[in-house]
Amino acid sequence: MKKSSSKLKKWMQGMFAGSLALTVAACSGGGQEAKPADNSNAGGQGTQPAAQPAATPAPSGEPQKLVIYTGRDKNIFEVVLPKFKEKYPNVEVETLEMGAQQILERVRAEKANPQADFWWGGTQSALSTAADEGLLEPYKPTFADKVPDLYKDPQDRWYGEMLLPEVIMYNSQALKPEEAPQDWDELLDPKYKDKIVIRNVLPSGTMRTIYSAMIYRQGADTPEKGYDWLTKLDANTKEYTQDPTNLYLKLDRQEGVISLWNLQDVLLQSKKNNHPYDFIYPKSGAPILVDGIALVKGAKNLDAAKNFMEFLMSPEIASTLAKERFQFPARTDISKDDLPDFMKNLELKPLELDWAVMAAKEKEWMQHWDENIKGKGKK
Repeated sequence: MKKSSSKLKKWMQGMFAGSLALTVAACSGGGQEAKPADNSNAGGQGTQPAAQPAATPAPSGEPQKLVIYTGRDKNIFEVVLPKFKEKYPNVEVETLEMGAQQILERVRAEKANPQADFWWGGTQSALSTAADEGLLEPYKPTFADKVPDLYKDPQDRWYGEMLLPEVIMYNSQALKPEEAPQDWDELLDPKYKDKIVIRNVLPSGTMRTIYSAMIYRQGADTPEKGYDWLTKLDANTKEYTQDPTNLYLKLDRQEGVISLWNLQDVLLQSKKNNHPYDFIYPKSGAPILVDGIALVKGAKNLDAAKNFMEFLMSPEIASTLAKERFQFPARTDISKDDLPDFMKNLELKPLELDWAVMAAKEKEWMQHWDENIKGKGKK
């Protein structure tokens, strides 16, 4: 399925019409990453279930439990979970945060005895892989027709919650907007040597997607061209940090002043956590991930999980997360009056990518990068 089709462009231009403002200035601080799940193999077949009514709250006196596996950040939890608790006071929510790839691997390992009920935060590739392996519970929610076909599984096994454009991030105290790279190929300019710091690629869905996209845009049939591109980027990269916290620390200290990251988190870190970060939306376009949700097959608390899915995807929560956490909703029926001003005037230009090809090749490409390119570009 080709996400960056004319249909996708038309929808995005209608949803976020206008021009993109490229300056988001701030000071310094701390924070965490809103982490998408890793890409993996796409696919999935099955029989589409009939529409089902939303689950209902547990009667008073009947406590329920809900176990959520998530790569999302506490910045998101603190908005959503208290509101959910108000509506469903009898539901005890447990969240287990882990790396993006770990979610898929853990759900897979627990297939015979599922421990999670709800998967919150996964790329279309990771969720499609899980669906294909029989790890997700089909469920057609009340909002099914409000999410475009591009952003959901045709057999209702997962739904997109938000869109995650991947952009060029920089320290706005060290660089002026015009001094930062304006497009992907400019990252290879020798003037940026040792000015780039990158979050360790393999555990990060954001970074795996960006690096796979860089290979794809050079030609999926000839990955050697993409490998050469990443070798040149490695030559300009000063360090790969262990996690997002260390990435932010390096950027704050100006041990590196440029990175690659998802737009939502750049906005969160600059506007909410006072980091001196700004971004450039690449002129040629950006990979735009679909970050999604799903019910785990065999969930022990399925009704509570359905309730949470309906609640999380409600227009009220979608608009709240857009305003307070800069989250781009996958639902198309959110009123522009309920979106922040910058989002009303935003055009998301997608990089031309075939996500099915990316998903099929990602593991191979990233393994090659890790074994043959990482840390060797300067040699």
